[in-house]
Amino acid sequence: MPVSCSVTVALRKVLTLGLVGLLATAGFAQEAAKPASQAVPVSDALVPMPQAPRPQGDAYKLYSDQNYTKGQSQFPRFWSVWGVRYVPQANFTNTPLIDRVIRDGKMYLSLSDAVALALENNLDIAIQRYNLITADVDILRTSSGSASLGVNTGLVQGTPGGAGSTATSGTSGGGAGGTSIGIAGAGAGAAGIVTSTQGEGAFIDNFDPVLTGNIQGQRSTTPQSNTIFTGTPALNQNTEIYNFGYTQGFPTGTLMSVGFQNSRVASNSIFSSLNPYVTSTFNFQLRQRVLQGFGFNSNLRWIKIARNNRAIMDSAYQNQIMTTVSQIQNIYWDLVNAYENVKVQQRALDLADKTLSDNEKQVEIGTLAPITVVQAKSSVASAKQNLTTSQTNLQLQQLLMKNAVTRNNTDPILANAPVIPTDTLQINEAFDVPPVEQLVDQALKHRPEIIQSRINLTNREVGLKAIKNLQLPTLDVYAFYGAAGLAGDPTTNGCSGPGVPPGCVPSTGYGHAFGNLFNSTAPDKGLGVNINIPLRNRQNQADQVRSVIEYRQAQLSAQQQENTITLQVRNAQFALTQNYAALQSAVAARDYASQNLDAEQKKYSLGASTSTLVLQASSALTQAESNVLAAATNYEKSRVQLDLFTADTLAKLGIEIGEAQSGKVQKMPTVPGAIPASDVVPAPQQPKQ
Repeated sequence: MPVSCSVTVALRKVLTLGLVGLLATAGFAQEAAKPASQAVPVSDALVPMPQAPRPQGDAYKLYSDQNYTKGQSQFPRFWSVWGVRYVPQANFTNTPLIDRVIRDGKMYLSLSDAVALALENNLDIAIQRYNLITADVDILRTSSGSASLGVNTGLVQGTPGGAGSTATSGTSGGGAGGTSIGIAGAGAGAAGIVTSTQGEGAFIDNFDPVLTGNIQGQRSTTPQSNTIFTGTPALNQNTEIYNFGYTQGFPTGTLMSVGFQNSRVASNSIFSSLNPYVTSTFNFQLRQRVLQGFGFNSNLRWIKIARNNRAIMDSAYQNQIMTTVSQIQNIYWDLVNAYENVKVQQRALDLADKTLSDNEKQVEIGTLAPITVVQAKSSVASAKQNLTTSQTNLQLQQLLMKNAVTRNNTDPILANAPVIPTDTLQINEAFDVPPVEQLVDQALKHRPEIIQSRINLTNREVGLKAIKNLQLPTLDVYAFYGAAGLAGDPTTNGCSGPGVPPGCVPSTGYGHAFGNLFNSTAPDKGLGVNINIPLRNRQNQADQVRSVIEYRQAQLSAQQQENTITLQVRNAQFALTQNYAALQSAVAARDYASQNLDAEQKKYSLGASTSTLVLQASSALTQAESNVLAAATNYEKSRVQLDLFTADTLAKLGIEIGEAQSGKVQKMPTVPGAIPASDVVPAPQQPKQ
């Protein structure tokens, strides 16, 4: 075999192997980015970032069994990628856990039951749960090279009640310059929409392979002004076109394109040497960016940002769980307060009724003036008013609790069921709080907002690298190889009839033209360079400076957030100390009021006191008991607030974040410090189905 032929064959083999290798990398080109559970390292100048919560495998089981970070598989049904992916309807049905706490038309609810029901049914949590799936979908979108659409990481706060711990510091705007984070880096600023430079950089090719095709049949008649070239006054031409193409980008800044064109033309031209004739051409081209748009940092920036956003969303969901659970605890303690206050007001009314009855008897026998009966009746009316107020407040708190732990209250049994709290306030609880320095250190290590701000800084570092690359001129190097083939029926000197005339030109078909593409009879190959140099480059300069400014602002915002969290923890510790002191004072005042009422009743029975003094002592005791309930409620709420600010809520209650994400509680939470009420029979614990 001649040397030139062997070299040509070897070159064709190398090109074929290269093409196969590039096609093989299409399936995992997008996987060059780090896993979703890992964030890009923060620079050495920053505080080491805590480990972000890992995405749970069953994060979307309540709504779908699909993993939306991955595209639809084309095997065995290759057409599935062009169909609509199924997303189940929103679930508006209460979970079966609600049946465990309803007995005899009443809802017997412990604090642990309330937390578990909220994890499964609370609408704030259910709405936020969809954001986890949205973050997964964003990873799928960026895997194709497209820009991230972003995800809402703010707290959902649509559940009324439980005032006192509505939100932590992560609800304010976290964008550059104090703007609120929006879609694709846009945020709402003081003067309208402000667009961030996050994610900007060189244009990214589509990582998803694209197959194109064009099949066309054409029949045309064209009048000829000059018959010299066609030999006919009207050129009739039938044309068939079969063109196909394949393009795919890669994270290195490489673009591969393959073109395969075929045509068949038949005409009435008498001067065509082949009629009809077929042409077949092939072209394979590789383009590599050398400066702007080169490398993984520029081309994988959106994938990195989307994966980091998923970690941010995990932390934001943890923040939502802590905030909502804290709100549920506050609603429960308000319910207990209202429930116990009805008992206090009922006892006050009973004592007022007894005093009125005693006074009426003494007036009948003439030992008391009639005015004392009028005064006793006034006390009874006032006690009835206070009881009615406390009863309506209890009904309101019951409605707030049912709204917080259910998806809907359309079931008549559930809508009419009064909520009976089976846990009560602990009055004589020992005060045991760690030193404030330890609390602050715990908050700075575990608060979700700290994790979010540091991952956000990481995202901005990714953007800084991409915009730095954008400053460079555009320099693309490309190489191509192709070939052409021709075949057809000769119009002169044809080979027909018996025998083969000497010097004839045989008729050839498409197979001949196709074969010529690979025997180097008509090659088309070359190298080239494209260069684009912006002489002033002002837009990119401005974007680069702005990206650095936004990064500096984000650093200061992160520090400001740490300072705010430190202040929150200290204030929460101060409030806990003050509320404990207020509780002890209220208990002492209640004990004094109880002893004073007992003394007045004894003196009254001996004739040494009056009914007026007894009613006054009774009113003082009622107020003192209400004060104890209020002080105990405030103390419990301050404990809830401190746990929230130190990010200790989930650990203290034993809440599994995976169960909270799936919306199905297997392990019941345990609230420390909650004691069962002695006068309430709890609902029987039935096994969950």
